[in-house]
Amino acid sequence: MEKVRVRYPPSPTGYCHVGTARMAVVNYLFAKKHGGKIFFRSEDTDKERSKREYEEDIIEQLHWLGLGWDDFSRTTELVESHKTAMHKLVGEDKAYVSKEESKKNPGEFVEVVRLRNPGRSVTFTDVIRGDITFDTTELGDFVIGRAIDDPLYNFAVVYDDGTQGITHVIRGEDHISNTPRQILIQEALGFPRPVYAHYPLHLGADKSKLSKRTGDVAVRSYREKGFLSPALLNYIAILGWTPPSGKEILSLDEMVAEFELENLHKSGAVFDMEKLRWYNRHYLSEMSVEDFNAHALTVLRAAITARNLSWNDAGEKILSLIREKISVWGDISDLVAEGEFDFAFSAPVLDPAKIPGKGDDAAAGAKHLHHVRALLEKLSEADFRDSERVKAALWDYATEAGRGSVLWPLRYSLSGREKSPDPFLIASVIGKSSTIERVEIALNTLQSS
Repeated sequence: MEKVRVRYPPSPTGYCHVGTARMAVVNYLFAKKHGGKIFFRSEDTDKERSKREYEEDIIEQLHWLGLGWDDFSRTTELVESHKTAMHKLVGEDKAYVSKEESKKNPGEFVEVVRLRNPGRSVTFTDVIRGDITFDTTELGDFVIGRAIDDPLYNFAVVYDDGTQGITHVIRGEDHISNTPRQILIQEALGFPRPVYAHYPLHLGADKSKLSKRTGDVAVRSYREKGFLSPALLNYIAILGWTPPSGKEILSLDEMVAEFELENLHKSGAVFDMEKLRWYNRHYLSEMSVEDFNAHALTVLRAAITARNLSWNDAGEKILSLIREKISVWGDISDLVAEGEFDFAFSAPVLDPAKIPGKGDDAAAGAKHLHHVRALLEKLSEADFRDSERVKAALWDYATEAGRGSVLWPLRYSLSGREKSPDPFLIASVIGKSSTIERVEIALNTLQSS
């Protein structure tokens, strides 16, 4: 195989979305597999919608995913060479200037440049799809420039591919319809034909095409929700590709080693948010305790502050519980907003009717809480640092009197929630004095009711 040269040609008309990332991932893996070169070419031909902030975002997000490139250019910065090539085609009578009525402003005439179409069938071999044939007659003499000095996208991209020596054009299937026009332009310019590979597009949950304007598909939004870059990269790579090893979890180096264009699927894969969360949970689980806790504490502190609760050292004691519950960092904020961890930072407001639990009355609930309080008071403050010691102190009584009848009032008294961590864990988080204080509040609430 000749020296591989591929390109990332994103259009900077919106923030980097999953489709752009997918294009970059596939080109990156192929180029690295074959020791090739990667050109990042910002296709900023849409003068009205292209913005530098979008280009910067695409660059930032691809770097965040761990992708790189060897050369960078912008289409608009190459326009002088495009103009020269356009003039050359007109001079050779392979294209011509046509004066036509403007579609936007009827009655006004403008000059456009049209390619002289030989009107024949064009067949190209797609690595993924096999031979594809188009009858170009129906295209007519299609426009390649708004004016002699204003080339359109199809002309610019073909010229840049040719001059940069691009050997493989790897892109989404939505570009298949551009291919016959681009091949005719290549032939007129005298450039060799690259190898084409058009992979299926990702689909949304409703099986519709993902796009910049539909759904939450901006890479930056996944970052903001707390997804890890290796997880998103891994999922994007696997979506629409089955590695020969059958592995789902792969490092970037492993992806490169296994990747072949021929193994890309011929049908579109659905972008499954739950599967992406599964990937992210795996990568979170691979983090060291120190790294996980450091980041989790930052998110937790901000969320607790936003909920107007006072921070205390109990926050650090619930980190292991948080690690069991979350798939992405953003889950911490969601759980805090739902009151999941309020028990660690403030005493709950209790509904007296819920303290005894189902099937028991206030007298039974009070009886059990009195007994539990007496058992808890025998423990030292150090004992409360270990939830298993708290459990051991209460377990025999709970087993004898009925675990539901004993442990429900205790858990509700400590958390104020019908669903919460077990009461032994809560007690170990808030400590002896707060545990006993909350039991007494529950007893007073039952008495006053």
